[in-house]
Amino acid sequence: MNPELCIATPRLWLSVPDVDYAAAVADFQRRNRIHFAPWDPPRAEAFFSEPHWREQLALSRSDCEAERSLRLFLRPKADPQRVIGFVHFSNILRGPFLACFLGYGLDQDCVGQGLMTEALSESIDWVFSQLALHRIMANYIPENHRSAAVLARLGFVIEGLAREYLYINGAWRDHVLTARINPKAPSPLPF
Repeated sequence: MNPELCIATPRLWLSVPDVDYAAAVADFQRRNRIHFAPWDPPRAEAFFSEPHWREQLALSRSDCEAERSLRLFLRPKADPQRVIGFVHFSNILRGPFLACFLGYGLDQDCVGQGLMTEALSESIDWVFSQLALHRIMANYIPENHRSAAVLARLGFVIEGLAREYLYINGAWRDHVLTARINPKAPSPLPF
């Protein structure tokens, strides 16, 4: 994949920013530290720093080029220097699986405006059409009703419950397992 990728939605730019956006991403993480705490694993203090995000953004671009993952950051068209969210397609697997995991987060000041649905709709369509993946999996803590609603709106189907799936907010948390299948995915190449 080309790390210069930029997906446009009616209100957003979704892109793989270069290291020049490290301060904006660190600011986004600091602004939302409490907002994300109930849904995120424990974070070291460095996670909220600009040097950490310089390193992570360089790694994201490298992972994008190698098609290992695609981490897009959301920027409003009205204020493109400001980061307000992310969409992360991680652990992209080829062969007979053709799948990845989906993670996402939105600035606390932007919740309830349909921005995450807008970003996910366009980015999922891009991943299905351009990467020809068959399956995208997204998991959420049962109490995260907003994530449940967004995923349902986007056609993700509940496939089960994983007990004590991830260590989140100080305890091992159950997760609802969902997936969306690409009805137009080609068959994998022989291997």
